Amino acid sequence: MTDRIAMDRDGRKAILREGKALRIVVLDGHTANPGDLSWDALQEFGSSRVYDRTPKDKVRERAEGADILLTNKVILNEDLMDVLPALRYIGVLATGYNVVDTAAAASRGIIVTNIPEYSTASVAQLTFALLLELARGPGLHARAVREGKWSASPDFSFHLIPQRELSGLTFGIVGFGRIGKAVAELALAFGMDVLVATRKPGEEKRVTFVEPDVLFSQGDVVSLHCPLTPRTEKMVDERRLGLMKPSSFLINTARGPLIDENALARALNEGRIAGAALDVLSSEPPPAGHPLLSARNCVITPHLAWATLAARKRLVETAIANIRAWVEGNPVNVVNQTEKSGR
Repeated sequence: MTDRIAMDRDGRKAILREGKALRIVVLDGHTANPGDLSWDALQEFGSSRVYDRTPKDKVRERAEGADILLTNKVILNEDLMDVLPALRYIGVLATGYNVVDTAAAASRGIIVTNIPEYSTASVAQLTFALLLELARGPGLHARAVREGKWSASPDFSFHLIPQRELSGLTFGIVGFGRIGKAVAELALAFGMDVLVATRKPGEEKRVTFVEPDVLFSQGDVVSLHCPLTPRTEKMVDERRLGLMKPSSFLINTARGPLIDENALARALNEGRIAGAALDVLSSEPPPAGHPLLSARNCVITPHLAWATLAARKRLVETAIANIRAWVEGNPVNVVNQTEKSGR
């Protein structure tokens, strides 16, 4: 193709017969694609360079001259944008986009997109894997068998934690977006009663919409599926933990900072709630000595709810489709409005 496609700062398609192809840089592609997928489709738009990881002191150097940056956890702030005059598009390789200063991008005419729907089923499934570990402990008991505890038992059956049946329990969901709704379907299939706390209650008849404090006080399980915002940061604090039943479980597959982690560690260690299962923490990876790493009845997985092959394949495909839509002048999954393009 003789014509090279780029986008001007107004977001309109421009054909540059003598110009260069778009330069694309993926700053931290390893978690999305550790080698079992391909970034080759990026070549459709120009030249691309993929870095598995980019430390803070290398971000500017690697991003310099890029028209398009793709990021998962690398922070792109206003100061960085000031020294990247060529930057026209930022694609976040995730649903949450708090790693990007979207207002600063908008004021510079830079489009920011996200991937809103790729991991719904995967996250919902891990939510219940975590709940089943709290309620039944299959992983805990499998390790005990390998350690010889069953062989040494005088009985044909034993258990290390109380065995709880999910049917008939009340499952509370904070946030009712795509993932919250998928989790509700699973909870209903397990025969659970579902409470939902959300800013915009819907018409779903099989769940009961309640205020957050009611959900925390009545739920046998409280599962977080809301975005991280200034309003939701540390929403699970000492007071709300105090509303929960001593027999209740807390699950978080959303964002770590939704929870006051010191308060949760105290509640677990003092037996004020029965257990917690977390796929996310406020600092990832967590530092040695993090209070939840040694907390009583706390199951922690390393932020893998989203990371099935099927979900990651959808993520990469959607990221490329987002770029294609922008290049063609019809951007999708835009999370900011640029002053110049009106998008």
